[in-house]
Amino acid sequence: MFNEPVSGHTHDHIDWADRLVLLRAADTLDAPAQAAIAARLVAKLPANPTVIDLGCGAGGMSTHFAQALATQQGGTIILVDATPELLHEAERAVRAAADAAQSNRHAAAAGGSGSRSTASEGSNDRTTTDGDAEGRAPEGGTASAVEVRAGAADMAAADLAVAGGVAPTAEVRAVAADVAAADLAEAGGVASAVEVRAVAADMAAADLAEAGGVASAVEVRAVAADMAAADIAEAGVTAPTVEVRAIVADLADSALPDLLPAADLVWASRVVHHLPDQQAAMGTLAAVARAGGVVALAEGGLSFSCLPWDLGVGRPGLEDRLQAAQAEWFVGMREGIDGAVPMPYGWTVALERAGLADVSSFSALVDHPAPGPDGLADYVHHHLSRLATHGADHLAEEDRATLASLLDPDSSHYLGKRRDLFLLGARTVHHGRRP
Repeated sequence: MFNEPVSGHTHDHIDWADRLVLLRAADTLDAPAQAAIAARLVAKLPANPTVIDLGCGAGGMSTHFAQALATQQGGTIILVDATPELLHEAERAVRAAADAAQSNRHAAAAGGSGSRSTASEGSNDRTTTDGDAEGRAPEGGTASAVEVRAGAADMAAADLAVAGGVAPTAEVRAVAADVAAADLAEAGGVASAVEVRAVAADMAAADLAEAGGVASAVEVRAVAADMAAADIAEAGVTAPTVEVRAIVADLADSALPDLLPAADLVWASRVVHHLPDQQAAMGTLAAVARAGGVVALAEGGLSFSCLPWDLGVGRPGLEDRLQAAQAEWFVGMREGIDGAVPMPYGWTVALERAGLADVSSFSALVDHPAPGPDGLADYVHHHLSRLATHGADHLAEEDRATLASLLDPDSSHYLGKRRDLFLLGARTVHHGRRP
């Protein structure tokens, strides 16, 4: 059902496929803010949730949903967009992000080192690092026997390069058992078999060396791998996965809830304001969510700034006038949508009118100080090119000439030559829960 082709269209008469490069660049620069938003929203969800990204664009936000789900219990992400070209790109990007996140999770589970518990140098005290919150496997284990053995093999190869060992298996098992028992008692018995065995392996190696033992790290790890593999095989537990699906569909279609499963999180970023009846769209968002599910949309926030006030060409304050021209263009865009319905109130009120409870908002800062990361100049170029097109009728001739100079690679004022470009703004998320 989710891959059936549907004729896509937009109500705002914008060729969104033509903006793919700009959308990709924006997603890259927005990544830290998007990751923070995704983590905050996913933390509200139950185990193995379904997340639906309506108007997914190039998929930037859902790559962060995929990463957040992969670090927890897994889940399903359903991408929805009216533009097939964007949907195809989104599906590719989100699948890649999910695969990468899952591979990292499996490697961490198999490795049993890094962010896991370690023995303190020169002491028998054992501590857990702050990073363990993300690396810890949920009770019951998350790695397959094959993954555990593969991880052990990788570590064994490295260990064998530096040392051998002859300690009997009995000695290794005894030390590992003692360490595991102590750790479980101290932790309240909440660690999984995989994590206990991995931590025990690391600690056993350190303890045996300190006590004058002769076991090598490779033998300790091999024994731990065998024990973990047996435990996991017996428990029948498999690694969490993130499933990605895609469907071409229109958020303005009132039948959309019939095409989609009930979601634990319904996400829409800067798409509702392009629809004829924004309040009706809010009702559709609410209908897609299951009882207790979260509806969240990114709308509004602080307009993005990227230019110095005095550019050395034209009148100072160009960016303020560009933003004013953009606002005028937006009014015209809304008026040009067939069947447009005014919504003379804010997004939180719209969520409440859609029947949602616990309505609130939060914002995430996007801050790239000058000279900014790679790709910033290209993004600013695309951004200003779009403003030049949209705002042409609302700008004075002098400002149009200034924009042309900034966008001309042969001009001495070409923005690609500047080192004072920056990006500063905020994304605001409004959210509520379906009763």
